[in-house]
Amino acid sequence: MAVFRDCTSGEGILSFRFAARRRAIFWVALIVSLGALQPAVAAGALAIGKCGAYGQAYDYPAQQAALAAAKKACKGDCTTVTMKRACAAFAVDMANPCGAHGYAVAPRISSTLNAATKKCYDYGGKECVIRAWACDAKG
Repeated sequence: MAVFRDCTSGEGILSFRFAARRRAIFWVALIVSLGALQPAVAAGALAIGKCGAYGQAYDYPAQQAALAAAKKACKGDCTTVTMKRACAAFAVDMANPCGAHGYAVAPRISSTLNAATKKCYDYGGKECVIRAWACDAKG
């Protein structure tokens, strides 16, 4: 709330505008600096193995660390896919978990889940369901 002094020169309005401008600049600077404080953590991986085996890692500081963690969590010989500021999903055929499967990586979880399920059906799955999914910091 502004308090105007009795003056006829318009001095109160000018000082009010100057103060408002300073406050606006302060808030913009504060918001920009808080945005810069977000951690640069945005590396993830999904490891996919036989018969529905999987391992996942997300929000790791480096891609190599995420790959190693996902592979370690997966049982057997596993293939890894990476995600950076994205989501990954793995779908398997519940009628035959050792059969058809699909996986996808996309910026949004909804499109990731749909694409993984579609790939599972494309490879001959009959009852495809999402087995695992993960999103990193920005996915």
